[in-house]
Amino acid sequence: MKNGLSGVRVGLAAALAFGLSHATFAATELTVYTAVEAEDLKKYAARFNEDHPDIKINWVRDSTGIVTAKLLAEKENPRADVIWGLAATSLLLMKGEGMLHAYAPNGLDGLDSKFRDKSNPPTWTGMDAWVAAVCVNTVESDKHNLPMPSSWKDLTKPVYKGHIAMPNPNSSGTGFLDVSSWLQMFGEDGGWAFMDQLHQNIDHYTHSGSKPCKQAARGEVAIGVSFAFRGAKSKAAGAPLEVIIPSEGIGWDMEATAIVKGTKKLDAAKTLVDWSVSEKANKMYNEGYAVIGIQRLAKPVEHFPENIPQAMIDNDFEWAAENRKRILAEWQKRYDSKSEPKS
Repeated sequence: MKNGLSGVRVGLAAALAFGLSHATFAATELTVYTAVEAEDLKKYAARFNEDHPDIKINWVRDSTGIVTAKLLAEKENPRADVIWGLAATSLLLMKGEGMLHAYAPNGLDGLDSKFRDKSNPPTWTGMDAWVAAVCVNTVESDKHNLPMPSSWKDLTKPVYKGHIAMPNPNSSGTGFLDVSSWLQMFGEDGGWAFMDQLHQNIDHYTHSGSKPCKQAARGEVAIGVSFAFRGAKSKAAGAPLEVIIPSEGIGWDMEATAIVKGTKKLDAAKTLVDWSVSEKANKMYNEGYAVIGIQRLAKPVEHFPENIPQAMIDNDFEWAAENRKRILAEWQKRYDSKSEPKS
């Protein structure tokens, strides 16, 4: 009997030890909403897990406009814990709705001042900047005798009619940064007049910021209004592309990070946000983006035009966020007839 009791005790102890061990190594799961390019998500999670293997990231990914709309729709019953990689203009909109948990991450002081919310503590922090660019397929341009554009205004010339694709700003953050920057560069009246002319030359509007450049890379259109990262990546893969930075200047936005107010996993969320502003994370962002939150770490990115920092306009993010709804409604009314069907 004694031996039997001893065996039971050993079995219970082993079971308890296994249970504790299992509990120790069970990962905390974070639901993370993002608009980061889908091909980069595995890399982002893997690099983070090198330092924090106890936190598992469950991604919810779509283009900026769709992720923004989803978060706003879930305002009263949030499902995300963290937003990692969404336009700063979107996060400013959510800040105004009281949807973000203010937090000053470790390493905040190392960020460029433009890459953080002005509030103290901030509600969001920046990662990298993605900038507008024009992707031109040189083979298709030669086929159709199209001159190489050097400015935004060039794209309104009749020679380009039917050869241009650009993103719908209601779906795409890249589309919105284009539209909001044109309104800032040319003034409200001048901006809408420019878009009226551009619309005459547009073949279609996409629901993804990268798609116009991907289509240009494949020769489906000659010109894609997109962003420099996608152009550089497609060119590196062998596409016959030129990445053009228009002479008037370029709109830009930040990919940024924030904690969703009400998360039940606040400690893990803070750990992720701490890591997102670290030097290691910034070096990772620099693998695809020339402008990052800790710019002193930035190295040149292959096939990126060299004049990007100088071409970036003084973007008024607060104005863009405050006027977003009005701008999108006006754009929809004027131009949505050429949008691709939503998949």
